[in-house]
Amino acid sequence: MMPTLAARACNVQTPQTLYTPHTLHTLHTLQTLHTLHPGDVACVDSGERMETLLGSCVAIVLTDPRRTVGAMCHVVHARPAQPGAPMPTAHGDAALALMSARLRARGIEPRLCHAWVYGGGNMFPQRVGASAAQGNVGAANADWALCALAGLGIPVLGGELGGNAYRKLRWTVGPGEPEFEAFAVDGGPQAEGATA
Repeated sequence: MMPTLAARACNVQTPQTLYTPHTLHTLHTLQTLHTLHPGDVACVDSGERMETLLGSCVAIVLTDPRRTVGAMCHVVHARPAQPGAPMPTAHGDAALALMSARLRARGIEPRLCHAWVYGGGNMFPQRVGASAAQGNVGAANADWALCALAGLGIPVLGGELGGNAYRKLRWTVGPGEPEFEAFAVDGGPQAEGATA
């Protein structure tokens, strides 16, 4: 006697694990992607992913030493925001202050964090020089970020700053380092990889 279709379906062995740990991690990451635009600040948990695209802007990435929480800001201007500015977190001081407040709200003291800094590219190498004094906005942003972190006593573990390039930065909060791709202003790839 032939079992009915329903009986056959009930007798089908199901695998113990439908997803591998890698697949589950990938699914979790896809569900928790945070894309930062200029002036954005994010503070997320381990396993969540943050990414941004940088030209002359800089991104500061902070994490606690155990890497349970990560924060990122996308700084457009090194100079302080004017009172009543529509998006004060586009300015470094306001972005870093909000990032610090969000970390503290999660029980993380920012000065005990580790940092990476990316961006600060010269988007107009034919018009401005390599330094902030020569009109390079990217260099001014990079200088501000490094000085601000040093002033807070936050160690910078790595990053990539300057050059005539824009960068795509991404980091999944956890044991790995942020990853980036750098592209020369003329459109060709300049460098790619993780921080050293």
